[in-house]
Amino acid sequence: MSKPLLEIKNLKIGYPVWGGILRHKIGEVKAVDDVSFTLHEGETLGLVGESGCGKSTLAKAVINILKATVPGVRQEGEILFHTEKGPVNLLELSRREMQPRRSEIQMIFQDPFSSLNPRMTVGSMIEAPLRLHTAQTKKERTDRVHWLLERVGLQASQASRYPHEFSGGQRQRIGIARALAVNPRLIVADEPVSALDVSVQAQVVNLLQDLQDEFNLTYLFVAHDLSVVNHISDRIAVMYLGNLIELGEANTVYGQPAHPYSRALISAVPSPDPRKDHSDRVLLEGEIPTPLDKPTGCAFRTRCPIVKDECAASTPPLEQKKSGQVAACPYT
Repeated sequence: MSKPLLEIKNLKIGYPVWGGILRHKIGEVKAVDDVSFTLHEGETLGLVGESGCGKSTLAKAVINILKATVPGVRQEGEILFHTEKGPVNLLELSRREMQPRRSEIQMIFQDPFSSLNPRMTVGSMIEAPLRLHTAQTKKERTDRVHWLLERVGLQASQASRYPHEFSGGQRQRIGIARALAVNPRLIVADEPVSALDVSVQAQVVNLLQDLQDEFNLTYLFVAHDLSVVNHISDRIAVMYLGNLIELGEANTVYGQPAHPYSRALISAVPSPDPRKDHSDRVLLEGEIPTPLDKPTGCAFRTRCPIVKDECAASTPPLEQKKSGQVAACPYT
């Protein structure tokens, strides 16, 4: 195993809920609730779960933009990014202190239609981080932009065009080129293919894998499509209602899921074979509880098919399973 690049320790993130005539805090959404894991250099860690489970919040916490975008957000724990001078806790950095780290940590956003500035040319957007983080000349920056466009499957001549002149898949390639501009060590990909057609998804995922091999990139790949995550990831982490409930090698988690929620997620993956027997599919009952008022003990117990009385007493810790992964369920 390579050395760690990112360590998340006991991360808790709460969004304030404002109300009342004088607009005061009346509650808190527990978006991420005591999550810990390590991401190693050159690895792809897939982070999966239903909408609202906290995976995108965790991704935004890693690039440290929550304080600037969510007034009153509560962040506890540590997000340690390993540099040549030692680990740095990103949560403690101010906006000014975080700027030098921006060249090492980049993000690919979910929606390629809203993540690109419609008033800027493609070349200007890709060149922007080069102006901020490098001392390159104008010609060097232009050459870099043209090379990046060609590297992600576009043409250098398209640098003068605007985002509305491109398809969804092409826009996501532009977003990838922008993220690669300053040679980052870590790329946080927040559902980068969810807004694309299936055929285009495959092209973008294959491109990400090729770029990882070429530039020795490390990915935190956030998605809800387990088949895509299994294809690209070395390990898979499963989240439910802010909690990390399973973590292990991709083939193990996908092929032998240990947690009841992971089993339900994987059994819901569509099969292209119409003759396949679906009688063993796990069907969850009920709605996801609100993160404003999470169930006591195991957050999944209100929908779990093997729930026991003890599940309400305390939150189960991650424990090692025979198949190799760790899962937060003592009854599997």
